[in-house]
Amino acid sequence: MRRSLVLVLVLLATLLGAPVADAAPGHQISYKSIPGVGGTALKAFVIEPTGQGPGPFPLLVMPSSWAVPNIEYVGAAAKLAKESGYVVVSYTSRGFWDSGGEIDIAGPETVGDVSSVIDWAIAHAHADATKVGVAGISYGAGQSLLAAANDRRIKAAAALSTWTDLARSLYPNSTVNNQAVEVLLAAGHATGRPGPVLLEAEDAYRDGRFSEVVPISAGRSAASKIEQLNANGTAVLLGNAWNDGMFAPGQITDLYSRLSGPKRLMLSPGDHATAELFGAAGLPNEIWEATGRWFDRYVKGTANGVDAEQPVQLKPNNGGPWRKFGAWPDGATDTVQLDGRRITAGWNTVADSGTILLSGALQGFLNIPTGVSLPLVDRNVAGVWNGPRYPAGATVAGTPRLKLTVTPSAETTTLFAYLYEVGPLGLGALVTHKPVKVTGAGRTQTLDVALEPTLWNVAAGNRLALVVDTVDPRYLSESTRGSTVTFGPSSLTVPKG
Repeated sequence: MRRSLVLVLVLLATLLGAPVADAAPGHQISYKSIPGVGGTALKAFVIEPTGQGPGPFPLLVMPSSWAVPNIEYVGAAAKLAKESGYVVVSYTSRGFWDSGGEIDIAGPETVGDVSSVIDWAIAHAHADATKVGVAGISYGAGQSLLAAANDRRIKAAAALSTWTDLARSLYPNSTVNNQAVEVLLAAGHATGRPGPVLLEAEDAYRDGRFSEVVPISAGRSAASKIEQLNANGTAVLLGNAWNDGMFAPGQITDLYSRLSGPKRLMLSPGDHATAELFGAAGLPNEIWEATGRWFDRYVKGTANGVDAEQPVQLKPNNGGPWRKFGAWPDGATDTVQLDGRRITAGWNTVADSGTILLSGALQGFLNIPTGVSLPLVDRNVAGVWNGPRYPAGATVAGTPRLKLTVTPSAETTTLFAYLYEVGPLGLGALVTHKPVKVTGAGRTQTLDVALEPTLWNVAAGNRLALVVDTVDPRYLSESTRGSTVTFGPSSLTVPKG
């Protein structure tokens, strides 16, 4: 009898007193108000692991994108908490939605908020101060890179659809990315409270003084913080889309080349935030899976082989599997000589760069490129040059470069260069493009223009063609209608891979 009673008591003690760590791993979500810089309330979802012991747990901080609330990363965060044991804080960036403060365009207070959230999570959410990572999409990505430069506690960062140079993104070659600026301003007013910096920048833009906005870029751009990132040894993963209409990939590849710590570059088809969008919601996604492995290696310290993999991973913009490189492609090139001609400026043509968010999304999801009918491009208002056909096909891998000799008749002219893959019927698919502003009436000058980088498979029998005109609906053109542009002998260099 006594022995039976003892057995019953032991069994009850085992069942009722079992440690929490024996429960199946899961997660819990709570909504918190976290004090940011100056005590500003940042509204956050805090996702903590359950059934995995008392902690402390590795920490991931995720600031929200421009105009997007804190629910943005909850799906991905739940997977990271349950499957890998992270505490994740997904919070609304300062000045938007339910958080306090004003929008300062990733200014000191917004960037400082990332460190404030880290402080809070260490004190209140069982986070490990020695294992910290940051991640974000778009505005959250830019904040993540800037915070990683400022805060040595951050061991790794994943910046998806990010900018690294704000001026190059919105003012490439001194040309306003009009559609991007309008979308950002409209979203900021609709979902947040613009602060003085944003309001002054908008006033300058509306008045045609966008060049006056450029000085705010450096302090808000990771490209100016490269020494701090390298000194900190931050492990940086960069993921962007080839057709990102807001933050084009050229600035990303440039930053990547300057990083000296652990780094990875992932470029794939799509437009702004489309490549990783579904992954943020917790759905299967290659970019977020790579991000999780990145943090496992460089935040948790798991020996998962990430550091032995080839760091440059590129998915062709017009379809095909990922290709992996040890460094940014820099191999053989084809050079096409361009003869001289003269065009009239200020008139649009059927050649253009498409519509931001829409055109790149069609390319990414449906492999429908921004197209052109080359025979319909008016040769009076655009220069058109055909390259040789590729009987066996070819791959464009890297950054095409244009050496263009021009003499404009007006003081200011905006040129738009488009590189197309063209089939036998003259129908073309946009491979890459770039605007450039030219000043100096009557002055002959040679422009060195780097088009946006790409990985593109040219089909057998097709050729590449270059179109240069003076108006594009995506950008704010400063071309004078009726003026002329004379092109002297020039050249196009195409990298092959």
